[in-house]
Amino acid sequence: MTKENDMPPTILIVEDVHETRDGMEKLLIADGYRITLARDEQDAIESAQRARPDLILVSLAGLPREVILSARNIRQRARIGELVPVVVFCIEEIGEGEEVAIGRNVYVTRPDNFNQLRSLLARLLSGASIAA
Repeated sequence: MTKENDMPPTILIVEDVHETRDGMEKLLIADGYRITLARDEQDAIESAQRARPDLILVSLAGLPREVILSARNIRQRARIGELVPVVVFCIEEIGEGEEVAIGRNVYVTRPDNFNQLRSLLARLLSGASIAA
């Protein structure tokens, strides 16, 4: 729950594949999160400005460095600040099941199952970080 109003945390899911976006939304709503959806970088910037998410989860097609740049652009251009964690799904740069901090509150992950993703999101939303 967020401290200000006892509302559950809001997660902005940025995913360009409709079926994946819908599946992630259903699973995270079942976990008690409020969800905002975006299909690309521009949509995510606009959604983040409106929803002021507590965490941004980015899973877009493209080269890993381009997706990471998009994730950072979303946070910067939406002017939501570096305290909002950004989690980037990346299947090429790191091994399955790994989580890597790559900057101030920016993380790259390749979860091997949904429970690992749940654990990462819960840790980041509680204010914890993962080792760089």
